[in-house]
Amino acid sequence: MPINLQQLQEQFEREHFIDTTKPVWNYSLLTDEDIKNFQNGTHYTLYEKFGSHSIKVNGIWGMYFCVWAPSAKFVNVIGNFNNWDKLAHPLHPRWDKSGIWEGFIPHFKLGEVYKYHIVGANNFIGDKGDPFAHFWELKPLTASITWDLYYAWNDQEWMQNRKKHNALNAPWSVYEVHLASWQRPEPGNEHKYNTYDQIRERLVPYVKEMGFTHVELMPIAEHPFDGSWGYQITGYYAPTSRFGDPQGLMRLIDAFHQEGIGVILDWVPSHFPYDTHGLYMFDGNHTYEYADMRKGFHPDWNSYIFNYKRGEVKSFLISNARFWFDVFHIDGIRVDAVSSMLKLNYSRKEGEWEPNEFGGDGNLEAIQFIKDLNEMVYRDFPDVQTIAEEATDWPGVSKPTYTGGLGFGMKWMMGWMHDSLNYFKRDPIYRAHHQNDFTFSMMYYYDENFMLPISHDEVVHGKSPLIFKMPGDLWQKFANLRLFFTYMWTHPGAKLLFMGSEFGQTSEWNYKSELDWHLLQYQSHRGAQHCLKQLNQLLKTEPALHIKQFTTDGFEWVDLNHREECVIVYKRKGENPEDDLLIVLNMTPEVRTDWVIEITGKQYTQEIFNSDLKEYDGTGDVYNPQIRCECVDAIEQRYRITINIPPLAGLILK
Repeated sequence: MPINLQQLQEQFEREHFIDTTKPVWNYSLLTDEDIKNFQNGTHYTLYEKFGSHSIKVNGIWGMYFCVWAPSAKFVNVIGNFNNWDKLAHPLHPRWDKSGIWEGFIPHFKLGEVYKYHIVGANNFIGDKGDPFAHFWELKPLTASITWDLYYAWNDQEWMQNRKKHNALNAPWSVYEVHLASWQRPEPGNEHKYNTYDQIRERLVPYVKEMGFTHVELMPIAEHPFDGSWGYQITGYYAPTSRFGDPQGLMRLIDAFHQEGIGVILDWVPSHFPYDTHGLYMFDGNHTYEYADMRKGFHPDWNSYIFNYKRGEVKSFLISNARFWFDVFHIDGIRVDAVSSMLKLNYSRKEGEWEPNEFGGDGNLEAIQFIKDLNEMVYRDFPDVQTIAEEATDWPGVSKPTYTGGLGFGMKWMMGWMHDSLNYFKRDPIYRAHHQNDFTFSMMYYYDENFMLPISHDEVVHGKSPLIFKMPGDLWQKFANLRLFFTYMWTHPGAKLLFMGSEFGQTSEWNYKSELDWHLLQYQSHRGAQHCLKQLNQLLKTEPALHIKQFTTDGFEWVDLNHREECVIVYKRKGENPEDDLLIVLNMTPEVRTDWVIEITGKQYTQEIFNSDLKEYDGTGDVYNPQIRCECVDAIEQRYRITINIPPLAGLILK
């Protein structure tokens, strides 16, 4: 008996209560459980249901659309497919008053641009991009694009073994990269970008050659303005189209993983811009942001703050973090501006903020959001890390939530960055009077799991590039830079360095151009680069430099008693005493010959690193092919070693 298509269509409509005669079918992917969790702030996979999805309904391929617009009176899908007709394809509001509008448009294809035309509260009429879109038009165009995220990954080996690479006792040397300005196809043309594939061909081998263990990509979620460096996001679920389609980013991450390099994404759940196609006043009301501008407006960045009290917003944000881990295989998120989320009085004067219900200045909803975020990440992805950019003395940022902490894996050590740079900026003649600035970091180091950052924030807005923070003539500047690298790489904690600093970039970072690659024709810049490469290698091969980087028995001061000479000595310790290293730093341009150091526990007979070597463009005149070592007390295992210390240099002895 032949199949009667008309009968099948009618049967489908009867069974599913779907009217297929209309341009938008009243079809839904959502369950009652989805709605409940969405509203409670506990739905962490919204990207599987919300946004646009290519599906087959009753044998017909098309696109399912789902958007949250609780104050909307009318939502219509517009695009080239219907000549931007504001009435032709209205979505259906759910009967459960969840504020969700949805529907299936048959024969709607992938690669089509679209927006939501919304008639909302307070006489609002506007066209919005899809908050869950995976692909957007290239700026200055602002429509979303229907897209599929299928990709055949080739990083199975990394994913199976990455726990050891991303563990807290693993070496962490992070290269912070702004993809647009690392290299450009035309160095002076801010409107030209390399594609994700071109970046992959250039960046992956460079990071591998330099020995970094991870890269941190500055925010690459879709954003309208280059000058925001990606920190003002309109498309939270989409890699920026500046460099190509989403699969291009997947190929880039895949290539890093195949070379044994982890990928961290900068993630911005703290604020978003007021662009008309974005989240702000999404349906005529304060949908994603706090309605009270004492909490909802960010005075520093002229942007708007997410309403962490609203369950739907929590689900949106936590789902977004999970999306990048789940779909893009990332190894960590660096969470931006955590301080601004935690503090109700952040950048606000008296009278511009309201205390919480207990009279304090903490944003209780944001605190709970952060804890829920970290609990989700470590539950579902136990082999990754979350890293907080947090600049206050908030306790327990990197402590587990079950002990009252916020639950991050690591926290940026902003105090170390400021103190260390202030110390190194000083003329060596004055450093003797400021040794406490140098040593203070170890007074509070064990409060958190710290990452030492020299980030993009330190090389913009008149702060000068890292090389010009160093005092003295050109030779002294580079000697100081190599000394600073030695100190940073031998200080406990993970490391992060902004691109260009590794070879002594001489201009402040400018998002409109690219790094000063031409400087590598000069030996001083190549030397600094080579020095850092060697330090990265030592970080990975010497267990003492990473295995106990967050524990109290991984570091020991040996000699702080030569303040006038500015010679500082400390140990880094491994699980086995034979792995211990002795670090000697000479903070002045004076050569120290026959310098005596008394130590306990073991002998140190080999110089394994010297930042003054010729190959780093140092003098190459002062080194220790043999180290004199004599036993002072055999019972106490006390030894006296005698070494020569180069000017403005660091030594690592084993």
